Amino acid sequence: QVQLVESGGGLVQAGGSLRLSCEAFGITFSLAASTWYRQAPGQQRELVAMVFTTGSTHYGDSVKGRCTISKDNAKSTAYLQPSSLKPEDTAVYYCHATFAGNVYWGQGTQVTVSS
Repeated sequence: QVQLVESGGGLVQAGGSLRLSCEAFGITFSLAASTWYRQAPGQQRELVAMVFTTGSTHYGDSVKGRCTISKDNAKSTAYLQPSSLKPEDTAVYYCHATFAGNVYWGQGTQVTVSS
């Protein structure tokens, strides 16, 4: 059974940073592309960042320059490190993985940025 388990969300003050983790179970993580999305209340889900199996990365415009995505294949874990956080970064952050033609989602972790 495939599972993606996120952790690391919480309440942080504006200007602060976090490290979100997404541990994958049931897939060969080195062969999976990993993506972080987020969804704020009343808003559509948006792409935050993705890391391909090659290690190359792509960032959404709203976080470009303020965020780092990485993956540790040995730990089957992807990381998202947003910094210089703003109140508008408040959202549920979801981990997503693409593996062998299938798509998997985590349950989400809440990030709340106070002003």
